[in-house]
Order: sequence, then structure tokens, then C-alpha cells
Amino acid sequence: MVHVHAAGRSEKNIRAAFLLNLLFTVIEVAGGLYTGSLAITADALHDLGDSFSLGLAWFFERIAQKKPSPLFSYGYRRFSLLAALINALVLIGGSILILSAAVPRLFYPVTPDARGMLLLSLLGITVNGVATYRMRGGKTLNEQVVAWHLLEDVLGWAAVLVVSIVLLFRDIPWLDPVLSIMITLFVLGNVLRNLRRMLVIFLQGVPPSISIDAVEEALTALPGVCELHDTHIWSLDGEHNILTAHVVIDAESSPEAIREIRCRVKERAASLGISHATIEIELQGEACVLPEEF
Repeated sequence: MVHVHAAGRSEKNIRAAFLLNLLFTVIEVAGGLYTGSLAITADALHDLGDSFSLGLAWFFERIAQKKPSPLFSYGYRRFSLLAALINALVLIGGSILILSAAVPRLFYPVTPDARGMLLLSLLGITVNGVATYRMRGGKTLNEQVVAWHLLEDVLGWAAVLVVSIVLLFRDIPWLDPVLSIMITLFVLGNVLRNLRRMLVIFLQGVPPSISIDAVEEALTALPGVCELHDTHIWSLDGEHNILTAHVVIDAESSPEAIREIRCRVKERAASLGISHATIEIELQGEACVLPEEF
């Protein structure tokens, strides 16, 4: 029941963040065109990517609650990771477009409407701050990516606020394209780092938060366990991690001892961040035949 309530809260938080972000993106696009600020237009495109991500996260959060099916035997949690990957690609494409527009502005600057920038920045800090607060504490990689982007929005609007105040007193039009480039590069750098983590998970690599050597050492140290091999760890969505392993025990172990060892191994694995463990018990001296590719 706790998991059901947690999933419901997560869906409501994502929905609220999505609606707030989408509404503000519309206002931001209009404001960027009205003020002539490329920095605001750059952040509007970024917010559009965030809205897209939040919409996918909301949609896939509902799908993720579905029970496993014959087609998706592990369930639907991996759809959350798919949303994060799509969002990352959208943000990378948007960042390239913004940079291609901002660099020429360095040589041919246009003075934006500083007062409009000021008002929009205050609204941006408020809206994105509320959305970030609603997304705090997310566990999946998709939630973490979205929360990080929203936090970047707050920082970006804080920078727009500072520049708008400067422009009210000094005519320095090149500050706007410089700010847009800085925001875009900052976002792009973090998206690329998150993209690398996503690709590792998509390719069924060991999650960065888990050390396979540490897991093997901890499980081998359990009473009754002689050896561990053919260990594989991967993740569904960056939060729910899967373990499969062959556990070698004493050949003289009784059926009751085997059951106890299996339970201890799964309990220890759970304490190490493993959500689902599939353990194959082998007796010492028993031949272990594996496919050649493994």
C-alpha cells in the first residue's frame, strides 16, 4: 500500500510541475518575442524541452504502474528511462539551435526590453521554484533529470534578473546573448552527463551507484556461501536494480540450509540497492556450464 501511495504522489507532483512549466513556457515565448531578449527565448526553448519531459514523465508514470505483461515481463518502469532519453535529445537539439542564433548576436547585438525581462525573470523564478519544490526527492533517473533541469531554470532566471537590472542603468546589449550562451552551455553540459548515465543503463551496464565487486564481496561473506560467479547487475530505470548470480554452497548442505542461504543472499542484496535478485544455487564440485559468450 505504501508503494501505491508513493506512486500516486509522484504522479501528482509530475502533473503539477508539467502544468506549471507548460503554462509558463507559453508566457515565456510571448515575453521573449515582446522584449527581444534572446536569453529569454533560449530559456523558453529549454522550458519547452522540460515541459515535453514532464509530459512524458507524467504519461509514463501512469504506464509504469501497470503490472508485468507477457510482452514486458519486468514491468513498464523502463518507459520512464525512455522519456528521459527523449528529453535529453530534445534539449541537445534545442541548445544547438540557440547557440547558432546567439553567437551572431555577439557581433550584432540588439538591446532587449529590460523592464520586460525583469518582470519575466521574477515570474520565472517563482514558477520554476514551485515546480522544483514539487519534484524534490525523485528516485528514478527521469525524475532526477527533470528536477535538475527545473533547478537550472531557477538559476537561469536569477541570472536574467541580474542582467535586466544592469540593463536598466547601463546600455550593454551584448550581455543578453552572452547570458543566453552561458545558460545554454550550462544546460548542455549537464544534459550530456545525464545522457551518458542513461546510455549505460540502456545498454544494461552496472548502475553507477552500485559496485559489482562490493556486491560480490558482501554476498560471499555470508555464512554458507563459498563462492559467487556469473554475476550480472543492471537497472530498469536508474532506481530499480536487477541482480542475477550463481551462488556456490557446501555440497553437504541440507534443503533447509539451502533455503536459508538463498533468503540471506536476497536480503543482503536488497540492503545493497538491489530491487530484484534471481539466485541460482550450485553445490561445490558441480559443473557450471555457461554459453560461450558469457
